[in-house]
Amino acid sequence: MSTYGHVIGGEEVPSLDGATMASIDPYTQQPWAEVACGGAADAQRAVAAARAAFDDGPWPRMGFAERGRLLHRLADLIEANASELALTETQDMGKPTADAAQHDVPRSASNFRFFADHARLAPGEALPMDSGHHAYTRFEPAGVVAAIAPWNFPLMLETWKVAPALAWGNTVVLKPAEDTPVSATLLARLALEAGLPPGVLNVLHGYGPDSAGAALTESAQVDRITFTGESGTGRAIARAASAHLTPVSLELGGKGANVVFDDADLDNAVAWAVKAVFNNAGQVCLAGSRVYVQRGVYDEFLARFVAAAEALRLGDPKDPATQMGPLASEEHFRKVSSYVEGLGDGSGKMLTGGVADGWFVRPTIVVDAPADARVVREEIFGPVVVVQGFDTEAEAVGLANDTPYGLNAMVFTQNLSRAHRVAAALRAGTVWVNCFFIRDLRAPFGGVGDSGIGREGGSFSREFFTEPKAVVAQIAPG
Repeated sequence: MSTYGHVIGGEEVPSLDGATMASIDPYTQQPWAEVACGGAADAQRAVAAARAAFDDGPWPRMGFAERGRLLHRLADLIEANASELALTETQDMGKPTADAAQHDVPRSASNFRFFADHARLAPGEALPMDSGHHAYTRFEPAGVVAAIAPWNFPLMLETWKVAPALAWGNTVVLKPAEDTPVSATLLARLALEAGLPPGVLNVLHGYGPDSAGAALTESAQVDRITFTGESGTGRAIARAASAHLTPVSLELGGKGANVVFDDADLDNAVAWAVKAVFNNAGQVCLAGSRVYVQRGVYDEFLARFVAAAEALRLGDPKDPATQMGPLASEEHFRKVSSYVEGLGDGSGKMLTGGVADGWFVRPTIVVDAPADARVVREEIFGPVVVVQGFDTEAEAVGLANDTPYGLNAMVFTQNLSRAHRVAAALRAGTVWVNCFFIRDLRAPFGGVGDSGIGREGGSFSREFFTEPKAVVAQIAPG
């Protein structure tokens, strides 16, 4: 097996105690890589390296153009190593290699390019005053950033956090999910090859509670914590951060609503509905896992939706023809399976889908589920969707908002007024109209309620990863 270490202070190193962990290929269910497994002492070492690089190194003191040049060089290297990175995502979490190559890797490179340019071009504010004074704003790097990434889009979401933090002059300790660690080491290797100074991007592997992750979030030397993952873990991180009043950005779970009105283009609505819940085997925080369809088109939509779900090809994620791979781990497979196997006795009727061999769950469509059923209320994070009919616009909005989550929603209608009206009424951080997962990196990204705290993207990332400063100068005698 290949071996992958932490990357701390510009060197790839083992854990201080020599501990390792295996990365398991979800398709073969066999270990394919050996990875350093860090603890509290390794976390302290990584934070110290990032602290030294920020306090005494050149990175925060570079101009935006020079930092941007190095980040663009890193983006070039990501693209040049796209095949290895895409295959790594497949072996780590079961994602179809074709999907990783066509979407995840290009978006990862794009994240560095966008934030490098955004930081260089973002304007400050000049605030002329009547009293003979002049005020203006500066956006200075916050310091050491702890970036904790999830396992469902490892590389893409690692870069979503790392890119803006670096572009604004911070140093980073990146902790990838323990189930999908390898792309983080590869990213750090490429960063060093691109010319980023030692200690600017550090990678810390290991587990969360009572281990490397907890030590990272509890450190007084960390100035920002950005986390994407499960809502319960987000609460634990917020509690740890509160001890030092460390600002946090938490992008947490979701239970996205997909509202289809009877005037929708059904071909478009069905195609996006399939992508919204079955892409990446449903392991997407933005998944449209609750579909509400107006009764005038309910039967037709459902028939098309079932047919499209049953046509998806499951199999070896390395096969270019595979559209859906296995779930990312045995633990997660057991979790998702429990929802499917628990259907019946008034909890919902399965029209298609079910548990398959290996760590596969087929695209599963459930109807007739009561409002308090687990499949309706809880984030499953798998290829399981609940479909329900509605009559009126007000009823649809009420159903969509009946959730503790508020990450995203979708609306399908040809009525422009309705589209704007419903988008405004939905309690969600992002609302897509007649589409899904289309992103503008300038737009705010995040959620309300159990879906998190804060927003990132564009100027919202600048606000989080910097310390905005007001400078007020006298320009005329008092």
